[in-house]
Amino acid sequence: MVFFSWGRPSLEEQKACIQKSGVFNYDANYIGATTKPVNTLKQDKDLSKDGFFVNHARVLVGSGFHTYEKGKEALQSWRHFSLNWTFVDHKTPIRNGEKFCVCVNEFLPWLMMPLQIVHVKDSRRSKEGSASFGFSSGTLQGHLLAGEERFSIEIDEKEQVWYQILSFSKPDHILSFFGYPYVLLRQKYFAHESTNAVRKYLNA
Repeated sequence: MVFFSWGRPSLEEQKACIQKSGVFNYDANYIGATTKPVNTLKQDKDLSKDGFFVNHARVLVGSGFHTYEKGKEALQSWRHFSLNWTFVDHKTPIRNGEKFCVCVNEFLPWLMMPLQIVHVKDSRRSKEGSASFGFSSGTLQGHLLAGEERFSIEIDEKEQVWYQILSFSKPDHILSFFGYPYVLLRQKYFAHESTNAVRKYLNA
């Protein structure tokens, strides 16, 4: 089951995709795994044994608490998906259990890929000055991949603001199975483009 649209997917099409998507398409033991430290996830032998590939990007996007707060707004309004070829409905609330569609235009038809938010973290500023906000989403039936992805923004003790993407995935459809090397390249490309979208919002 794959969800296509010949034009930019409407809200009605996205809602229909979500209603038909069903449950998670990856092992329940891995739900929420992207909340673990990056090195722990990369060294997880079970994850690797089950065919998952870990992808990680962490980029400095600015400095100061104002920048951090604006970066948080960027994630909450899905600005990190505000690209010509992919988007998420910006009104989608960031909360546990919320289902949504990532809409992607790779070739002629658009693809609608359903996910569900599995974890939200909003840590307040500590005495040292650090704080972070992020959320993880897991793939549902009808998604071309199986796995999970976390987006986060954080400010460290030096007032540096970092944007981070952490995911693990593997093919879950014949289209992604044969085209997985291309998928991996696109994940890296998305990380680059998504970072630029966040920076654009921060500098607006």
